[in-house]
Amino acid sequence: MKVAIIEDEELAADTLQKMLIQLNPDIEVMAILATVEAAVDWLNNHTVDLLFMDIHLGDGESFQIFEQVAVECPVIFTTAYDQYTLKAFKNQGIDYLLKPFDEEDVAAALAKLKGIRKISDVGLPQISYQTIGPAPKIRNRFMVKLGKLIKTVQSEDVAYFMAEGKYLFLVTNDKQNYIIEETIGSLEPQLDSSDFFRINRKFIINIKAVREMYKLSRNRVRIVLEPTPVEGLEVVVSEERAEAFKNWLNQ
Repeated sequence: MKVAIIEDEELAADTLQKMLIQLNPDIEVMAILATVEAAVDWLNNHTVDLLFMDIHLGDGESFQIFEQVAVECPVIFTTAYDQYTLKAFKNQGIDYLLKPFDEEDVAAALAKLKGIRKISDVGLPQISYQTIGPAPKIRNRFMVKLGKLIKTVQSEDVAYFMAEGKYLFLVTNDKQNYIIEETIGSLEPQLDSSDFFRINRKFIINIKAVREMYKLSRNRVRIVLEPTPVEGLEVVVSEERAEAFKNWLNQ
């Protein structure tokens, strides 16, 4: 499968390329393009089977590409912002990966593409928002282990999820900590977005766990959680997620 990556952050592009090759050695990344202009020039002369496309590029939004060149292959959009979902699906989008995403998120997007292609033998012209499939089922409880003990924790009893190294911890309102066999990227879409929000690479928090909030520079927000995480660990909404976080607070 021939793939092109449209991404203006060199590290993000390189990381995505490595993920794709790791997931499927048959994937060939034909080009990495950093601007709307470069993408339009390249797409006018080349065809690929799939595009990974960041929404915010150095010279504009990637949606401008569709105004200047006919894009007939499916697109997987990547972005740090979640307000462009509908617009993405109106422009050949088959999936929408919120940064920071991981290899499991990319694998799920490729699996979705494979499933859609099984349904249609004639390509993927203008796949609509409604054809993408049902929304992920909201999780109401989580199985956790404590030694040989197995129990379930209800979602309303979860204060936050915290990623630490290779592990993801579920922390309850009564200060219990459990390791769960999930990644923060795979867990995020399974949670009720009215109660839970992913504030950065490490934390998904429950609105009920927020005790205090303080404004920081660059639009960031420092959060005081109850129960308190590991001593000395500062909990800050990342700059990329700050605007979405404020919209979440206003629901």
